[in-house]
Amino acid sequence: MTFRVTCVTLFPEAFPGTLGLSIVGAALERGAFALDAVDIRPFGVGRRLTVDDTPSGGGAGLVMRADVAAAAIDSVSRDGRPVIYLSPRGAPLTQARVRELAAGPGVILLCGRFEGLDERVIEARGLEEVSIGDFVLAGGEVAALALVEACVRLLPGVAGNNESLVEESFEAGLLEHPHYTRPQVWEGREIPAVLVSGDHKKVDEWRRNQAEQLTKARRPDLYAASRASSPTGAQGRSRDGKM
Repeated sequence: MTFRVTCVTLFPEAFPGTLGLSIVGAALERGAFALDAVDIRPFGVGRRLTVDDTPSGGGAGLVMRADVAAAAIDSVSRDGRPVIYLSPRGAPLTQARVRELAAGPGVILLCGRFEGLDERVIEARGLEEVSIGDFVLAGGEVAALALVEACVRLLPGVAGNNESLVEESFEAGLLEHPHYTRPQVWEGREIPAVLVSGDHKKVDEWRRNQAEQLTKARRPDLYAASRASSPTGAQGRSRDGKM
């Protein structure tokens, strides 16, 4: 079964964007997942195909109309896929939710614009609101790209190294340990001796310790949760930023 992604957006030209690059782009090219974009504009009302209107009760900005958004969503065959609305007020996107999505048939992503989306369509169509962080973007397209990339790289055969997925960031509740590679000395800074010792047990211990220290310093919330979930304390390693 192919993982299918449909992005409902006012800017379909934003896709595939970065999803056409690197390992994700290669996966798209060989059909490991399918991607299409549905333009909201043709579902607009009136001669000018209006998609928004002033907020009820007054206030600044514009709100995407419920009838327009619903028509665009309804034009897409769900096929068991959740419909996610990318919104700064949504539940934070976690690696656990990414794993759940990646294990399913795919996703339908509604990319918001303006001040927001009429609440009635969120309720009527059962949209799941998801946020990629505590900040506000001009629209949902960048958030959609991030969510899709996070899912696609977990699909079988995309990452090319199953071990790397086991050691992912957040998979063990910790941030990643530091990474090093040649040259051995750079600007007077040496690779930690343990990493070139050939002692794999000591390397694993060093990486775990570093991951714990970094997580404790930078994400005390994750560190506390990791400690609470393990009777022997935070365990495991994590990895970010692979190309």
